[in-house]
Amino acid sequence: MADPPYGGDVLIADKSAWAHARHPKVSRRFAAALRNGQIATSPVVKLELLHSARDGESFDRLAADLAQLRDVPLTRSVTNAAERALRTLAHKRPAQHRSASLPDLLIAAAAADAAVGVLHYDEDFDQLATVLDFESRWIAPRDSL
Repeated sequence: MADPPYGGDVLIADKSAWAHARHPKVSRRFAAALRNGQIATSPVVKLELLHSARDGESFDRLAADLAQLRDVPLTRSVTNAAERALRTLAHKRPAQHRSASLPDLLIAAAAADAAVGVLHYDEDFDQLATVLDFESRWIAPRDSL
């Protein structure tokens, strides 16, 4: 049997990972991770993905598909961790707290709280991994897709 993708780790797939998941360079690996139960989601990712639905039927299909994934919740500890990370970034010289998006900050904080990684194609997560304890994992090397 082949080794599981992504080292078998559970990863929250960010919207950027979903956007590239059908690319020929990553589609098999991503699909295998889905089948293995390695791909998780969070309320922020769900909302970002559902916001892009074309109509009510596609919204309902996507919502049903996403409901099958492990959900990493947003809790008070997650928002507290996000605020601490934002404070740390604000105190860096030069200040960096405006460089990462707030959705990415919440996703990273949720991943850190749940001890899972984030699968993405977005450099914000590399920066956030310097102030939050989670694995930032690119779905493919930067600038390769």
